[in-house]
Amino acid sequence: MQKQDTILFCPLNWGLGHATRIVPLINKSISEGHNVIIGANGVALSFLQQEFPKIECVRLKGFNVSYWTKPFFVVGLLLQMPLFYFSILIEHLGIKRLVKQKNITKIISDNRYGLRSSSTKNIIITHQLFIKLPKAFRVFEPFTHYITRKLLQKFHECWVPDYAEQERSLSGELSHGKPVWDNVKYIGPLSRFQDFKEESTAKSYPDVLIIISGPEPQRSYFEKEMEKRFSGTEKEVLMVCGKPQISQEIFDDNTKKVNHLSTQELFQHLTNCKQIISRSGYSTIMDLHVLNRTAEIIPTPGQSEQEYLAELHNSKNSF
Repeated sequence: MQKQDTILFCPLNWGLGHATRIVPLINKSISEGHNVIIGANGVALSFLQQEFPKIECVRLKGFNVSYWTKPFFVVGLLLQMPLFYFSILIEHLGIKRLVKQKNITKIISDNRYGLRSSSTKNIIITHQLFIKLPKAFRVFEPFTHYITRKLLQKFHECWVPDYAEQERSLSGELSHGKPVWDNVKYIGPLSRFQDFKEESTAKSYPDVLIIISGPEPQRSYFEKEMEKRFSGTEKEVLMVCGKPQISQEIFDDNTKKVNHLSTQELFQHLTNCKQIISRSGYSTIMDLHVLNRTAEIIPTPGQSEQEYLAELHNSKNSF
């Protein structure tokens, strides 16, 4: 008989992607009879509380990055890096008390490098083994890769949500192309939609579905950009604003908006709408791959990971 674990799932709160992609792992753990606890903050916590209302949730404060506008984007990130690494230390020190209080035996962290304990099995999820830096800072990539490797090797296992075969890879050079270390395991793409089946329905769906996501203030900039683009359009447009912490009121202003949709509702819209527009975040790319849908993917300005992913998949005509 399989031993029951008490598993703490901890996604990073940089947009919703880190939270959405651990949904199938949480479902699998529940089906196997493990005790699951969710530790998160911000919109990631709000989303997972709605997705799993019967599961215990604890608030774990984390570092919230702020994406500055160009031309100060890179400067803003560099200024925040000391706070980011300090937050890793604070997370690591703070997790000890929670592990003891809740008798946690396993921690599964999505990109939260400090959430590990000497008394638990520690797993980290990331597709960024080899982080891409902006062109002006590429000379520092070998040092960045060295630091990333040292941080990831502190975990018992590093799960990469991608195919092991480079020719099938969705994340490209972010997780392939260079030798990886012993604790790295490719577990295949993760999507909250991977076990869903389409429901038969007579409901009508929009011509254009726009998925707004990412940290502020870029999330709001993208929303305003889409409002301007589709102002006065004759197309039926639905904009999902990526704010699960706000009530579900729908309103109209040239386009129809909703702050959040349930996973089932979003699945139905993604499956049936005519056109999809979204950021090129990796979780979104995995969702589109699982659903076999095409989309217009637009990177967050200055965010080198998303710029690389958009270039990669546009060159492969993936979407």
